[in-house]
Amino acid sequence: MTIPSTIAYIGLGSNLSEPIKQVKSAINEIKSIAQCQVTAISSLYLSKPMGPQDQDDYINAVLALKTSLPAIELLNALQAIENKSGRVRKENRWGARILDLDIILFGNNIINTERLTIPHYGMTEREFVLLPLAEIAPTLSLPNGESVKYLSQNITHNTMVKLN
Repeated sequence: MTIPSTIAYIGLGSNLSEPIKQVKSAINEIKSIAQCQVTAISSLYLSKPMGPQDQDDYINAVLALKTSLPAIELLNALQAIENKSGRVRKENRWGARILDLDIILFGNNIINTERLTIPHYGMTEREFVLLPLAEIAPTLSLPNGESVKYLSQNITHNTMVKLN
């Protein structure tokens, strides 16, 4: 019996401890998650931080992966990668971080639990999510039918620089 697979989109971000190296290392770690296959990786982008501006700019990317894991097990695997990188979870959700891995979308699922909200809250207002997502999945629509391409073309583009 084959387990059905889902396409998930993961947001990656870092602004501490050599952020480009952190994001590239995380991509390699994600490639090694059992029952997951990375199918697309966006360019790296340099973006201004959300919240307090007294921190370094972020390196961001989005990747697509095909997985047969349930969403919560994928979250557990991603958080293990964050922990391995030295991430410390703090009260200040907008502070600097070594590594941030977020499940942006998980198929066409809508999930709202204490640990996991999908689609990721606020994604439609964040150019550091929409631009790399539109780069790798321009025809994608959100569960509510909104077009990623349309959203990315209509968000204010003023804080990001494509690096590669």
